[in-house]
Amino acid sequence: MRFLLVEDNSALAQSIAERLKIDGHAVDIASDIASAEACLSGAGYDLVLLDLMLPDGDGRTFLDQRHSRLGDTPVIVLTARSEVSDRVGALDLGADDYLTKPFDFAELEARCRAVLRRRGGSGSTVLRCGDLAFDPVAAVVTVAGEPRALRNRELRLLEAFMRARGRVLSKDHLHDRLFSYDDEVSDNAIEVYVGRLRRRIAGSTARIETIRGVGYRLDADEP
Repeated sequence: MRFLLVEDNSALAQSIAERLKIDGHAVDIASDIASAEACLSGAGYDLVLLDLMLPDGDGRTFLDQRHSRLGDTPVIVLTARSEVSDRVGALDLGADDYLTKPFDFAELEARCRAVLRRRGGSGSTVLRCGDLAFDPVAAVVTVAGEPRALRNRELRLLEAFMRARGRVLSKDHLHDRLFSYDDEVSDNAIEVYVGRLRRRIAGSTARIETIRGVGYRLDADEP
């Protein structure tokens, strides 16, 4: 998944981003509200992690206008403000969760998983296409019940396909799901990762089709 981290403490931002990247997520960092707005105008995000005290304004104002900027993208507030009134205020403005600094990275990861599960509208996170199953929270992939080992970006690519089963996804869309703005990638990176993913799920009834000049589509032959 692709996250936007809005945090002006560069050391903390890098630490959070590195930890989330280990979990297989792409992370863009914005140090202020203006940078966050620029990121949102150019990419879609699955989750926003938002500091409240930013150099060019109050994150609460940004949060209050979330529907015009973020749509239904979930937001977890990260802040040093620990008063109950601050937490209640952020939640009333539409934050999906609130975490007070300093926090343990394991707790942050758990809260991210919980918010993303709620966004899916179910306690079950398993995505299915034919005999291919993927639990994005546990990072477990099976074909006909047999586990398959995938690397982080292969997992993100598979999730993008499975959440859009039957729909054609362009290379630009897939690039946004796999890479952050800071990643240096080759022109044929998407073709390379699609080829790797095809090999990982070989033997499944699910298949990745190439739609020439348009993109790729995941579908399956159902019995």
